[in-house]
Amino acid sequence: MKIDLTETTSSKINKALVQGRRAVGTPAIGMVLTLVIVTDEENAYDALKAANDASREHPSRTLVVIKRVSRSPRDRAKARLDAEVRVGTDAGTGETVILRLYGDVIDHAQSVVLPLLLPDAPVVVWWAVNAPAAPAQDPLGALAQRRVTDAYAAEQPIHELSTRAETYTPGDTDLSWTRITPWRSMLAAALDQAPCTVTSAEVEGEEFNPSCELLAMWLADRLDVPVTRKVSGGPGLTAVRMESSSGAIVLDRPDGSLATLSMRGQPDRAVALKRRDTSELLAEELRRLDPDEIYASALKFGVDRLGHGNGEQPAAEEKAAAEEKAAAESGAAKPAAKKAAKKAAAK
Repeated sequence: MKIDLTETTSSKINKALVQGRRAVGTPAIGMVLTLVIVTDEENAYDALKAANDASREHPSRTLVVIKRVSRSPRDRAKARLDAEVRVGTDAGTGETVILRLYGDVIDHAQSVVLPLLLPDAPVVVWWAVNAPAAPAQDPLGALAQRRVTDAYAAEQPIHELSTRAETYTPGDTDLSWTRITPWRSMLAAALDQAPCTVTSAEVEGEEFNPSCELLAMWLADRLDVPVTRKVSGGPGLTAVRMESSSGAIVLDRPDGSLATLSMRGQPDRAVALKRRDTSELLAEELRRLDPDEIYASALKFGVDRLGHGNGEQPAAEEKAAAEEKAAAESGAAKPAAKKAAKKAAAK
C-alpha cells in the first residue's frame, strides 16, 4: 500500500503510517530499528531496494531522505516536504517513508526525521552517496548509534579513507570495510591452521579500491609487518600473499567469485568468495550496533604507510588529478596542480 502526501508535515506522515498499518491488517509494530538512508534521486531506487532486501533479516522503519535542490532562487527559498508512505508488501517486512525535501527545509532534515523515529529503538544512518566529512557531527548522524558510509561511492575513494580516519567517532563504519569480511575471516583461519610467523604481505586489487587499502592496513596493523599494495585489473580484490616462516600463504581470486587458498604442505583448496550485493553488506552492518574497534584501528593505521608495488601513491595522485580537473574546467591552468602531479608521478 502506498500513500502520497504533498506539502505535508511529520505529524501527517505519522498518521498516514497508522492508517496504512490498519488498512493492511498489521496494527502492531514489530520493527527492531530505524534505518535512515540519505541519498539523491538518482541512487534512491538502488538504496531502497537494498534496504528492503536487508529488512528480511532486520525488520525496520526505513526513512529515505532525498534533498531536492531547486533551480530558481524563489523555489529555493520556499520550504516544502513531500512524502510517500509504503506499508505491507511495498515496504519489505517493515515500513518505508520516502521524504523529498525542498527549499530551506533541506538544511533542517533532522527536524523532519526526529518525529518519525521508532521510540526506544536504535537508529542507523546510511549515506548511500555524498557522505559528510564528519558523519558523527552531521545533524542526522548525531541522531544515530551507528553511521554507515561507503568510500567506494566517493569521487576520490582513497583520499576518503584519510578523511574517515581524521574524523572517526565510535559508531562509524564503512561498506568498504564490510566487503572484506570474508577475506579477513579466511586469512585468519589460514593462519590458525598453520602456526607461523608472517614476515611480509602483499594485497593485489583494482586501482582506487578502498577495500584493498583497508585490507592492507588491517594486515599491517594486526601482524605488524610491511604490507605492499599492488594494482591489478580486478574485479575488486584479486589476491593476498603472505610470506611466512613456513612458506607462502596465497589467497587468489581472479574472477570475483571463486578463490584458491594455497599453503605449503597442503593441497590447494577452492573457496567460495563471491562479491556480495549491497543488501548483504547492509544486513551485516545492521547485526551489530556497537563500535567496531578493529575497523578503527585499521583505518587509523594510514594509507600513506603502505608500500606500493608499482611505485605509485594513489592518494597523492587522486589529489593532483582533482586539482588538474578543476583547473581545466575553470579554463585556467594551475601551475601548482601540474607540479603536484609531476611530483606524485616521480615518487
